[in-house]
Amino acid sequence: QVQLVESGGGLVQPGGSLKLSCAASGFTFSSYAMKWYRQAPGKERESVAVISTDGGSPHYANSVKGRFTISRDNTKKTVTLQMNSLKPEDTAVYYCNVAMSAWPRDVYWGQGTQVTVSS
Repeated sequence: QVQLVESGGGLVQPGGSLKLSCAASGFTFSSYAMKWYRQAPGKERESVAVISTDGGSPHYANSVKGRFTISRDNTKKTVTLQMNSLKPEDTAVYYCNVAMSAWPRDVYWGQGTQVTVSS
């Protein structure tokens, strides 16, 4: 059974930092790219960052480039999102994601973790 469990969200002031973690289980973690998405109130879910199986060639949404860093530990089966210089517009529920194929039934999501950036 595939499980993705996010942690690390919370309330932070503008300019602050947070580190999100996603613990994966139930599949061969090292075989799949991993993604972080976010969804702000009243907005569609958007891709934030993606990392390849070996941790190379991460890609970021333009809105977070230079501020967020995605990384993974294939031994610990975790993927993290280090978020620096946070802005109020980063406020959202952040989700960990893995797509094992193009079929919707093979796409898995965590439960999400709330990030609120406010003074």
